[in-house]
Amino acid sequence: MKILVADDEEAIVRMLTTLLLENSYQVIAAADGEQAWAVLSQEDAPPIAILDWTMPGLTGPEVIRRARSVERAYKPYLLLLTAKDRRSDIVEGLRAGASDYITKPFDCDELLARLQVGASMVAFQLELGQRVRDLIEALQHVRYLQGLLPICAYCKKVRDDQNYWHAVEDYFSVNGDVNFTHCICPDCYEKVAVPQIKAVVNRGE
Repeated sequence: MKILVADDEEAIVRMLTTLLLENSYQVIAAADGEQAWAVLSQEDAPPIAILDWTMPGLTGPEVIRRARSVERAYKPYLLLLTAKDRRSDIVEGLRAGASDYITKPFDCDELLARLQVGASMVAFQLELGQRVRDLIEALQHVRYLQGLLPICAYCKKVRDDQNYWHAVEDYFSVNGDVNFTHCICPDCYEKVAVPQIKAVVNRGE
């Protein structure tokens, strides 16, 4: 999974990049808020970002606010990295839309644990989104079951949306992705088949 690392301190970017690569993450680095926003505004933006609070151009919270304004199929996990530890600062960061925060200096194991939570959240959202899309597609396949279906009272042909008439089996084969096999129900067997069989037998006599 891709992670954006944005910090104006080169040493921190190098350290985070090494740590994340060692733990099988792909890393995109940014040196300031403007670069971070340029990455997060793309269609294929990383689903996880570690953003320093204080950066040139745009601050971490400002980048987060912009990122939250973009319509996506999932909610990215945005971790705010900050030296600020006052309650008011933490509240400000969370209100800006941060998924979580961690204070400097940070523990690497704690950071990785929080990122694992974020990765799980993103993966769950993506899976849920795919299931919703599959459900919508399935519902589209059964659209012919909704509403009124014009059918001839005599020959039982069905009228489609283009005002053409089709045999019932032809209509449902096209609109319902089903195929028909033909057989005789018990009632029709007694009413139609049996008399015909008797007639053939009688002619043979």
